[in-house]
Amino acid sequence: MTNDAHEGLANATTRDDAAHALALGWNERLATELIEKKYDMTSLQRSRRLGRVSRIDRGWSTILTSGVHDAIDGVERVRNIGAEVAVGDWVIISDDLEKIDHVLSRSSALTRRASSDTVRAESHTVAANIDTVLVVQAATPDPNLRRIERELVLAFDSGAQPVLVFNKIDELDAEGLSLMVRRVEPVLAGVPLLFTSAKTGAGLDGLRAYTFTSDIYDTDNGAKSVASSPQTIALLGASGVGKSTLINALSGHDGQATGAVREGDQRGRHTTTAAELVRLVNGGWLIDTPGLRAVSLWMSNHGIEQAFSDIFTLTESCKFRDCKHEDEPSCAVQAAVERGDVSPERLGNMKMLVAEELELEEQQAVHERAYDRKGARKKPKI
Repeated sequence: MTNDAHEGLANATTRDDAAHALALGWNERLATELIEKKYDMTSLQRSRRLGRVSRIDRGWSTILTSGVHDAIDGVERVRNIGAEVAVGDWVIISDDLEKIDHVLSRSSALTRRASSDTVRAESHTVAANIDTVLVVQAATPDPNLRRIERELVLAFDSGAQPVLVFNKIDELDAEGLSLMVRRVEPVLAGVPLLFTSAKTGAGLDGLRAYTFTSDIYDTDNGAKSVASSPQTIALLGASGVGKSTLINALSGHDGQATGAVREGDQRGRHTTTAAELVRLVNGGWLIDTPGLRAVSLWMSNHGIEQAFSDIFTLTESCKFRDCKHEDEPSCAVQAAVERGDVSPERLGNMKMLVAEELELEEQQAVHERAYDRKGARKKPKI
């Protein structure tokens, strides 16, 4: 965070209130939005009406309030009536502290398609206002590249920075680790790669680096000063990859239940049932997400193009602009496949994800047309 951001917050409220808001991840963008909407930050904080969603349970939100005056525990539990909220959202609570009045705009959102079989064209945001998405995999010589590609699309679409993390490296020897790296390199798409072991502590400092940021700025007297700001990371991954164990190691307590993987298929049991905002030892924040059996994409906001940037770069050299990369002449993508630069499986997975997105767009269009035919107010696109 810049010096201007800290000064802007300090001018908006008292020193103690500003410090408490900053500790929750408040920033100048949010402060500017409050001013534009003509809210008084000091009043909101002192009445415990400004806060960040830490958990959602069946229509109820647990809010960490940003004010410190007359606070008992700094937590409010309110209804979600008429509000679409996600863990990590900044919200304004009603005067009677009964429900959410307003959700401030998001800088990023980890969003997927709703998992219910009866809801085909609805989105589900599992984490909001995140700075980094840690795509966590279990270390193995034979990583699931197709799932990694899909999860990277989801991470890119969030608007946050994706980082690929292989956990449980203590279970691999040097040869197995080297083999895993060689196999995953073709799908990295420029994403940082980290190796960790929650069991031994290896690599945890690398993860902690994403939970706090420090900016050096010049003071009025010409000296250098440092402004530090907590960051919010989200963990995305299947059950059994060790997310809860990582969270316990980063948070310094055993707040997340852990479970062993099943014998035979090495799949983990679901130990996280709801997304939750967790405070870390160094003051940063982490949003744990339930282990996803199936990673269902929502409307891709260039996430596919980013996760498959190598293929999309090749398409610019195809003879035809509408090339399907099948049997067209002078197809640069098929030429790359024949050379071994792009695997047929990677190309096939990209085509499948593009088709899935097109199908979802059509489902959404059908849903909106049906909504309009009922004579209801047109539902805004998400």
